[in-house]
Amino acid sequence: MGRLRWGFKTAPQHTTYEAMLAVWQEGDRTNAFEHAWLFDHFAPIQGDRDGPCFEGWTLLAALAAQTSRLRLGLMVAGNTYRHPAVHAHMAATVDVIANGRLDFGVGAGWNEYEHESMGIPLYPPGERIRRLGEACEITKRLWTQHLTDFDGRYYQLKGARCEPKPVQQPYPPIVIGGSGEQLTLRVAAQYADIWNFTNADVETFQHKVRVLHEHCAAIDRDPAEIELSVQVRVNYDDIGAAAAALAPLVAAGATHLILMLTYPYPDGIIARLADEVVAKVG
Repeated sequence: MGRLRWGFKTAPQHTTYEAMLAVWQEGDRTNAFEHAWLFDHFAPIQGDRDGPCFEGWTLLAALAAQTSRLRLGLMVAGNTYRHPAVHAHMAATVDVIANGRLDFGVGAGWNEYEHESMGIPLYPPGERIRRLGEACEITKRLWTQHLTDFDGRYYQLKGARCEPKPVQQPYPPIVIGGSGEQLTLRVAAQYADIWNFTNADVETFQHKVRVLHEHCAAIDRDPAEIELSVQVRVNYDDIGAAAAALAPLVAAGATHLILMLTYPYPDGIIARLADEVVAKVG
């Protein structure tokens, strides 16, 4: 088993900027945690849809500027929301602001309300995932080449630039979320440095990992190059339940562990999680 790397997530819905900033700065001071996350939505996906929901990339840039140690990212950005060349430039800028601390989380996109309400096309699932694959290729090229040409099925670039490049070389780690077996896990096998799984069921996790490894074998990639990431929601009335939920996932190979926090955040919650979850799971 690899070394466990702990993180937390403050979904930017039904909360305030000041409250999230306080949690992130506490996390930045707490060595037990290595990474922190937001999500990428334009309206709350839990609770009242009319509540506040901050835009992910602009908020991430602000938090990057006010932290110094934590790795950070969106878990995960929707590829359909932005052209991948624009998305790559946004991410590179945040990596510069963070002095090389960005993990680039991306997925195919799924939220029907957001797409319909804003007039953004929500393509059929297969097309969304094929678009994600092209987007990952475009992103890597823009981050590593002076000029990028790309003539894909869905995206075309001609002499495209992305300057400045990310601080991290050759590029920030790519985090892919999603568990569709035929297409999504194939894209993850090809491009992901970290693959994120959102279901806490360990048997499903083990099955998806086997499928991911099969896709890796098909392209002759070492599956050990892909870190396995999971998310577990924290119940403030029973914090130990998060440790209990994570233990079998860790035994099954998960090493990138994210504790999901909801507002209002209890005072000192990061220190409590370090003592009551991180220390217990290891």
